[in-house]
Amino acid sequence: MSSPVADQSRSHSRIRFGLFEADLASGELRKSGIRIRIQAQPFRVLSFLLESPGEVVTREEIQQRLWGNGTIVDFDHSLGSAINKIREALGDSADNPRFIETLARRGYRFIAPVFIAPARLEDVSASAGSGLEIAAPAVVPTPRTAIAIATRPLFRWKWTVLAALALLLLVSLSFFLGVHIASGPVAPPQITQITFSGRVSPGDALFESLPSTSTDGSRIYFSQIEQGRAVLAETLIADGETSTLGIPAEIAAPALGDISPDGSKLLLRNHLSTSPEQALWIASTIGDTARQISGIQAHDAAWMPDGQTILYAVGNDLYISKEDGAEKRKFATLPGRAFWLRWAPDGKLLRFTLLDGQTHTTSLWQIDARGRNAHPLLHNWSDPSAECCGSWTPDGKYFVFQSTRNGESNLWQIDEHPGFLDRHDPVQITNGPLSYQGPITSRNDHRIFFIGLNTRSELLGYDARKSTFLPYAGNLSNAQRVEFSRDGRWVAWIKQDDGSLWRSRVDGSERVQLIARPMQVFMMHWSPDDRKIVLMGREPGKAWKIYSMDAEGGQLKPVLAENRNQADPDWSPDGANIVFGRLPELMAEESGHKTISILQLATGKVENVPNSDGLFSPRWSPDGRYIAALTLDQAKLMLFDTQTQTWHLLAQQNIADPVWSRDGKFIFFHDFVQDGQPIYRQPVAGGPAQKIAGFSDLRSADAVDYRFAGLGPGDMPLVNARLSTANLYSAEIRKH
Repeated sequence: MSSPVADQSRSHSRIRFGLFEADLASGELRKSGIRIRIQAQPFRVLSFLLESPGEVVTREEIQQRLWGNGTIVDFDHSLGSAINKIREALGDSADNPRFIETLARRGYRFIAPVFIAPARLEDVSASAGSGLEIAAPAVVPTPRTAIAIATRPLFRWKWTVLAALALLLLVSLSFFLGVHIASGPVAPPQITQITFSGRVSPGDALFESLPSTSTDGSRIYFSQIEQGRAVLAETLIADGETSTLGIPAEIAAPALGDISPDGSKLLLRNHLSTSPEQALWIASTIGDTARQISGIQAHDAAWMPDGQTILYAVGNDLYISKEDGAEKRKFATLPGRAFWLRWAPDGKLLRFTLLDGQTHTTSLWQIDARGRNAHPLLHNWSDPSAECCGSWTPDGKYFVFQSTRNGESNLWQIDEHPGFLDRHDPVQITNGPLSYQGPITSRNDHRIFFIGLNTRSELLGYDARKSTFLPYAGNLSNAQRVEFSRDGRWVAWIKQDDGSLWRSRVDGSERVQLIARPMQVFMMHWSPDDRKIVLMGREPGKAWKIYSMDAEGGQLKPVLAENRNQADPDWSPDGANIVFGRLPELMAEESGHKTISILQLATGKVENVPNSDGLFSPRWSPDGRYIAALTLDQAKLMLFDTQTQTWHLLAQQNIADPVWSRDGKFIFFHDFVQDGQPIYRQPVAGGPAQKIAGFSDLRSADAVDYRFAGLGPGDMPLVNARLSTANLYSAEIRKH
C-alpha cells in the first residue's frame, strides 16, 4: 500500500491533523505544541494509518507491518488495545470518530485531513548527516567533485565555470521576472494566544458574516458570544483582560466594520437581521454611546483616510458620505458584494473582499482612490478563489490576508516593495494547527492579530419531562442537521465541521459516509420510501444544486440542469415530485426572481407554485395537503393549500429552519432573533405558536450558542450546541 503521504513521510517526519502533530522520527505526539503521552506500539499503529489517510488499512497489513508473522502474541487483543490508546490520546470515539474509523472485520481508516508539516531547521540538519540525499547549491562542489576538477584539463574547468555563471544568471533573471515557485512558510512565526474564553465570534461566511476585529493599538475590539447572543467586547493586547462594551439595544448583534484613524470611534452594523443591508452605527470605543447614521443601509463600511467621511457597500455598489449620512455619492460599481474595505496607508489604493453571488467564492480585489481600475489582486492564484479579509501594515510594506485550502484557513502575506531577489508571490505565514482568519495589523509594529478557530459542539435533545436539553446519541455528537427515515430505522446527518453527509442505523451501526469534502451539503430529506435522499449541495467555486442519491450510497445525480442556485428540496408524499426554492439574498444569491417551484421527476417539467413570489424554504406536509414556506425576510410562515391553490398566513415572527411534525399537525421552527432564541411549535390548525424550549434550557454551562438541527423520534427537538468557537491570537510578520 502506498499513498502520496506515505511517499512524503519517508522524507518528512512530521504530519499534522487537526490540533495534533505526529513526529514519526522521534515518536512524539503533540497537541497545539504540547506533548501527549502515548506508548511506542500505539504510536507505530498511528503512524502506519497516517501514511494512508482516507484508505482502509486491513488488520492483516497492520499485523504484517508491526507485529510480523513470527511474533507469538494475542494480535486481536494487542491491536484493539493499541487503537483504544490512540483514541484516548486523541480524545476520539469509536461511536463518533473524528480521526480513526473502524471497519468491522476489515480494519481501520484515518478519516481526518492530513498535512505534511514543513521541515524545521534542526530536521534538515539532522537529515544532512543521516545519509539522505539533500539538495546542495549547484555552484558549491563536494570535496570529491573538487578533487576531480583539479585533475581535469583546463578547458573542462572553463566550461564548468561558464555553466555555473549561466545557471546563476538564469536564477537571477527568474527572480527579476517574478518567476518563482510559491512555498510554504519559511520561518513559522511564534503564535501567542491572547484570549482563552473560546467565545470569540468567527462569523459565518455562508450568511455573509465575515470575521471582524479592529484595534486602537492597545486593545482589540471584536464580537463575543454571551448567552447565545453576540456582544461588543474589547481585550487588552498586553494581558488579554476582556470586558464588554455597552451599546444600544437596537444593535442586537454587533458586527464591526472599521475603527476610525484616531482610534476613538467604531463603525458597527446589526447582523442579527435577515436583510442583506443593515443600519450603520458609529459607537465610541469607550462604550455606552452610539448614534445611527441617517438614511444608510449597508452590509459593510470603513472610514475614508481623512477620518471624516465613510465608505460603505450596498449591493454591488460603493458609496461615500459624511459621518452623518449627508452628501452621499457613488464611488464605484463592482461585479459582486464588497466586504472588508481597507485603504492603503497612503490612501492611494483600496483593497476589499469580493463575494460572488453565484458561486459564493471570495477573492481579493483592489481599486484606486478615484474609484477606477477595479481588478482582482491575485488573478488565478487559487482555483477556486478562497481569499479573504486582508489588511495593510502601517508602513504599507506588507499586506496580510487569509486563504482557505483543503478546508483549512491560513494566513499569507504579500511584500508590497520587494527587493531584487525577494519573492513577488504571496508567502504563507501560518500552517495550522488551527484555522486562522481575519488578520488585522498592529498600529505600532509588524504584529498581526487574528482569530483562531477551535470549534467544538455536541448534539442535544430536549427532554420534555425534565425540561432540559440532554446529550443525544454519541454517534451524532457533531451533527448540525439531522433527519430520521420515515420508518424510524435510519438516520442521516450533516457534520458540523466539514459539511459531509453520513447515514447509519439509529443504533449507530452500518455507518456510511455518503458525501465527503470538497462537496458541501447544506440540507437533506429522505424519500417517502426511504430508498433515496435528496439534498442541497455544492462543489467548491460552483452554485448550490439539488442532487439525489441512493440511501445506500453511490452516484450523486443532479435533478435539474440550470445555471441558477437551487435550494431547499423536499419530496412530495408519493415521491413523484420535488418542491424547491431559491436562496435568500442574505446568502449572496444574485438578484433575480424568487419563487417556489415543483419538479416532476418523470418528465423533468418545472412549474411555479401560484402566487409564491418572494417566498423560499418550502416544506411539503406529510399528507401532501400543504406546502409551508417563508417570506424572504423570514418574518412570516406561509401555508399553501394544494387543494384550494391558495396561500394564508400561519405565523408572523422571526422564523428559521421549519420542520413538520410526523403527524403533520405542527410546524417546528427556530426564532433566532428573540431573546433566548426559542424553538416554537406552530399548530397548522391556527392559533399562537407554542414555545417549546430555549437557550436557558441548555444543561451545559459551557454552551456558547445553539442551532435547531431537526426532530428526533417522538418529535423531540434536536439542537447543535457549540461549546467553543474561537480565540484571538497574535504573531509577528517576518521578512522572507
